[in-house]
Amino acid sequence: MTGEWDTRRIGTLGRVVTGKTPPTVDSDNFGGPYPFITIPDLGGSVFIDQTARTISARGAETMKSCLLPPGAVMMSCIATIGKCGITTKPSFTNQQINSIIPNEEADPQFLYYVFTQLGQELESAGGGGSVYTNVSKFRFSDIEISLPRDIQQQRAIAHILGTLDDKIELNRQMNETLKAMARSIFKSWFVDFDPVHAKAEGHDPGLPKHIADFFPDSFEDSELGEIPEGWGVRELGSLLELAYGKALKEENRKPGQIPVFGSNGQVGWHDEKLAGGPGVILGRKGNPGVVTWVPTDFFAIDTTFYVVPKADCRSLYFIFYALDIQNLASLGADSAVPGLNRNLAYMSKQIVPPSDLLEFFDSRVKLFFQRIHEADSESSTLAALRNALLPKLISGELRVKDAERFVEVQL
Repeated sequence: MTGEWDTRRIGTLGRVVTGKTPPTVDSDNFGGPYPFITIPDLGGSVFIDQTARTISARGAETMKSCLLPPGAVMMSCIATIGKCGITTKPSFTNQQINSIIPNEEADPQFLYYVFTQLGQELESAGGGGSVYTNVSKFRFSDIEISLPRDIQQQRAIAHILGTLDDKIELNRQMNETLKAMARSIFKSWFVDFDPVHAKAEGHDPGLPKHIADFFPDSFEDSELGEIPEGWGVRELGSLLELAYGKALKEENRKPGQIPVFGSNGQVGWHDEKLAGGPGVILGRKGNPGVVTWVPTDFFAIDTTFYVVPKADCRSLYFIFYALDIQNLASLGADSAVPGLNRNLAYMSKQIVPPSDLLEFFDSRVKLFFQRIHEADSESSTLAALRNALLPKLISGELRVKDAERFVEVQL
């Protein structure tokens, strides 16, 4: 180890707080300036500033003893344990989260990284192996951790790991922007028909002429109402095939670089592909109608369909968004395990523009999707580096200067 390290109980490093929920029968307790942090809000980013729900001033008054200042370190400790985050503003959590308001001996971000590695200690503190794990405030306070006595060393370690997480978060934010831009183009062109409305009303559609020329200046009637002149209405079954995924149990998967997808996203890796990428996967069983874009070769398991475009619509990007707006989940069978009937899906109607506009749409949004994939790949590399450095840094096994050199090479 480098420098002097101490073993300390969490409870000696600050004030431990267990959250609670204000009375839900009074709606005036919610909707205000205070983030109300629950387990789903944790685990995505280090710093938590956006939450699904908020607490009003009235609600805050009912549980002011649980108010967390900026810099409090949180950990989920009931049922789902070990999800962590740091507050960025005065906040509250529910009763499933224990938090520590660190004193001057502990750096919040260093504690955050230590907390992410406490899986075994949390299981032991929660009763070990029980179906419903509950790490109480007192058990949480008694967990022992190691940390440098010098807080500047804590901050140096946190800075190295934080630099990697900052870049990962920047990539995530950029990807959200790119996704929003691509979706906005699809909606404007193919759902709201903004360029056609503008031209029909004699207005400038706000697009370069070579793009505006792809759009007509009038509408015509169809079975789905008014659509741009020259466009068509087709059944999904004439545009694509929903091919069945293939059974692949977890124990039969072999280490590899091919992502394996279930009905709600990626579920693992394999060494053999089922289909070439890019591709679109549609939930069939369990999460019917969930649409997932895959930028690479993939293996779709038997709870899914994967899309095979037909000659009348080769634009996989258009198909991805078209399926997403179809609300195919409503076609799921009414059973214990919801399922999507592909024959019903095939009968769903879709407005389809001319092929030249589809080709141009592909060329436009493909750049967004490529950049998203590049950023995701970079983030995966950075996350792997962070995960390798983290346990060695917070145990003192790896010197800060050596870790800094590793990070400089990657960034």
